[in-house]
Amino acid sequence: MKKFHQRNLDETFISSKVAFAGRLLKVNIDTVTLPNGRETTRELIHHPGAVGVVPILDDGSMVFVKQYRYPLGTVLYEIPAGKLDPDEDPDVCARRELSEETGYSAREWQKLISIVTTPGFTDEVIHLYAARGLEKYAQHTDEDEFIDIVVLTPQQVKQMVLEGTIYDSKTLSALCLLELLK
Repeated sequence: MKKFHQRNLDETFISSKVAFAGRLLKVNIDTVTLPNGRETTRELIHHPGAVGVVPILDDGSMVFVKQYRYPLGTVLYEIPAGKLDPDEDPDVCARRELSEETGYSAREWQKLISIVTTPGFTDEVIHLYAARGLEKYAQHTDEDEFIDIVVLTPQQVKQMVLEGTIYDSKTLSALCLLELLK
């Protein structure tokens, strides 16, 4: 991802301390100097990064996953996605996650874009892909993942987005980009 610097906006790192280190996330409290010379702190959640895949069947329908998301207390419709393993290439992760979560493999892959999720407090980057030429095998989720697979037509997807039924940010970003690239 491109990085831009502008002297009147940039903040300068001074120091960092670990506030929390968990299985998935690490939280640091960094001290920085602001452009006006004042010092302040920034709470930063480090995330390993992730991928998201829009699986597109030959008839144009799309494969979604339904999964309970504990922080929101609800089941969400999402594109298949997952976090990067240490030093894992996003292209490899995309193929792995599509296979694990849906049981599909794909012959054609298209890198759509990389997005930042909530840059005010995390460094998470999600790499988005489209997958076509799908072949179905067996779903093989992780032992702590409980995922249902749903195939939706483009019209159903559009309706669900407009109704607010599909509202996951990585999913919406990927769908919007696919529409722009038509």
